[in-house]
Amino acid sequence: MAGLYIHIPFCASRCIYCGFFSTTRHAMRDRYVDALCREIALRNNYLHDGIHTIYIGGGTPSMLSEEQLQRLFDTIDYSKADEITLECNPDDITPDYASVIGRLPVNRVSMGAQTFSDARLRFLRRRHSSADVRHAVTLLRKAGIGNISVDLMYGFPDETIDEWNDDITRALDLDVEHISAYSLMYEENTPLHKILCEGKIAEIDEELSSAMYSTLIDRLTAAGYEHYEISNFARPGRRSRHNSSYWTAIPYIGIGAAAHSFDGASRQWNVADIDKYVTSIERGEIPMEREELDRDTRFNDTVMLRLRTCEGIDLNVLARDFGPEYLSGCLSAARRYIADDLLERTPDNHLRLTRRGLFVSDMIMSDLMKV
Repeated sequence: MAGLYIHIPFCASRCIYCGFFSTTRHAMRDRYVDALCREIALRNNYLHDGIHTIYIGGGTPSMLSEEQLQRLFDTIDYSKADEITLECNPDDITPDYASVIGRLPVNRVSMGAQTFSDARLRFLRRRHSSADVRHAVTLLRKAGIGNISVDLMYGFPDETIDEWNDDITRALDLDVEHISAYSLMYEENTPLHKILCEGKIAEIDEELSSAMYSTLIDRLTAAGYEHYEISNFARPGRRSRHNSSYWTAIPYIGIGAAAHSFDGASRQWNVADIDKYVTSIERGEIPMEREELDRDTRFNDTVMLRLRTCEGIDLNVLARDFGPEYLSGCLSAARRYIADDLLERTPDNHLRLTRRGLFVSDMIMSDLMKV
């Protein structure tokens, strides 16, 4: 299974927390879509076995028109793709736009709900309201979209556990197939980080953040969602197949400015500059950098990504792919975490995080990596 990611960087306005490459230069949309189509043609031999998942992300892909999205699909061979996801802003889902999505090959929609508090949405400078999310889900269902994912955030300044519980309740009431939830991050060079450094807001304490994460796990699993990755929950059979390819080292190709690709032996990334990207593609050149992955890097990626999943690291595969030295080092580093009930070795020879280990996953992953 191989994945195709297409980056649509356009946003009506920038959220204060976002560190992804984006732009508000909407007049570039037509020219950019032309460049995407050209890059797809230039790289059509990258994945020889065909595309099995497609993810159109951003930015705000729902800022593209039906004609622009159709041009993309006319360029892509999606005949083998069984999961095609389009990211959308809830307020973009009007009756007309829901119909547009229903006419496209899209069979999965991912929306950034973030929170159901209108005050916190204004704080994030999101342009939708809490009511828009439910309305969007209703419209998408009517358009025939049977696989919907929503994103949530927790850990806002001054947020209480009761407020977080209310967000979870509102998300569960939507009865969607997939929920992703992330702690609010203060990334450098974002407005959110700036106001944190100025002392205008304060991060919540670690104990409260852990309590919020624990509450999330308890409530979503009790509601029948599978906790299949640290931040992701799905109804049975509804895991994000595209994102799962990232965590299991399946090759993927990234198209567009700032998009990343992985072919098993190297990583590549396009320039994070819309003008340089478009002008290079128009000359028939792909503006990318490449990093060849040595054995240590590939091992570290395996540890970091596989431990994020509920299956964990398949130790038999680890030994096959990297040899006994790497397996021995990994198990030696894991020994104290197993003794402390932070890691467990399963009967089918997988190494995975326990419930307690989820809360200190970064430390565990770091200790298991080669230095």
